[in-house]
Amino acid sequence: MHILYLHQFFATRDSSHPTRSYEFARRMVSAGHEVTMLTGNSRLGALHDDGLVRHFVVDGISVRSVRNRYSNAMGHARRIVSFAVFAVTSTIEAARVRRPDIVFATSTPLTIGVPGWIAAKVRRVPFVFEVRDPWPEAAFQMGALQRGSALGRLALWLERFLYREADAIVGLSPGMIECILAAGADPGKTHMIPNCSDLDLFHPGPKDPGTVERYGLRDLFVVGYTGAVGPTNAVHVIADAAAILKERGRDDIAVLVAGDGKCLAGIRTDAQARGLDNLRLIGPLPKTVMPDLLRTCDVLLGHLAKVPVLYTGSPNKLFDALASGRPVIVNSPGWTRPLVEESGAGLFVDPEDAVALVDAIIGIADDPQRADRMGKAARAVAERDFSRDEQADRLIALLQSVRDARTSQGD
Repeated sequence: MHILYLHQFFATRDSSHPTRSYEFARRMVSAGHEVTMLTGNSRLGALHDDGLVRHFVVDGISVRSVRNRYSNAMGHARRIVSFAVFAVTSTIEAARVRRPDIVFATSTPLTIGVPGWIAAKVRRVPFVFEVRDPWPEAAFQMGALQRGSALGRLALWLERFLYREADAIVGLSPGMIECILAAGADPGKTHMIPNCSDLDLFHPGPKDPGTVERYGLRDLFVVGYTGAVGPTNAVHVIADAAAILKERGRDDIAVLVAGDGKCLAGIRTDAQARGLDNLRLIGPLPKTVMPDLLRTCDVLLGHLAKVPVLYTGSPNKLFDALASGRPVIVNSPGWTRPLVEESGAGLFVDPEDAVALVDAIIGIADDPQRADRMGKAARAVAERDFSRDEQADRLIALLQSVRDARTSQGD
């Protein structure tokens, strides 16, 4: 089948951004399907010196990249404008794509559902909508939107409209499914396909000597955080933990943060002012080098701000950590807590509690046998429950069943 796949922030392993759409799309191609990816250019480099839209192929995926300015450093208003502009331009570009058999749109933002729904409606094909974040609820709780404002009411209406119009809805966690159902979605067409572990890329093993030397980690127990450094991630708490470790005289422990975002500059300035030489802020790295980095860490963090809606998340970094066979410390009381506690893969600490985080780190650092058991349990749960290949097969099967159901109706 020909799948029109819409994702504003499509990224490959050469970038530092989440690659769910790339990983799924290339597996769709390997399974014999044709995939047209409609995306913005913000995570594919400077591609648009030659016009509004650039067409190219990556690993068999036909990519149509529409010029669209976006950055994690943008404020709320500029992000909303970027989302709206892309919704319009991608709707126009979708009309130029050869008729697909199904349209699959993945958020965020919520507005990606608009060109997806229009393309499906005009071409008379099924529309499947994937929800990566429960938006607009996340925007309300983070202060990006006001619930009673005109824009807030419009966002709520759009959410319910897309859930009603979609032939199927995909959520990434049990909590996300609950949010989708609470917004009025039909349980019979709602499915959970979580984020995944790339078992071919991440795997257990010894520390990478080059990474150890590059970041001054020789003979140190390394605590790693990878991912965005924005308001939703509360990385300032990780910096506070580094300060507490220093106060406790734990010079044998280093904290490494690999990522970028609007809060990074402030955290770097604060760390310099506090003399946190045990905190390494190394910026974003492409996913291709992340396996060496994660293997060099002794424990990995899944870290979020103390905002209830974030607890529904399915963080990419957690699944990379599990595949790497390293203990994981999470601070979300959502589904990731029982995931790591019941499997034995790691620990839970209360969100934004730097002291509890330090205690957990030291508890693992001072018990190598416990750390080894957790690491083995982490890899085991990644292989058992979160293989990218298996989850991709589930998504492909869902798309095929939705397409077949429409075909049987005679549309």
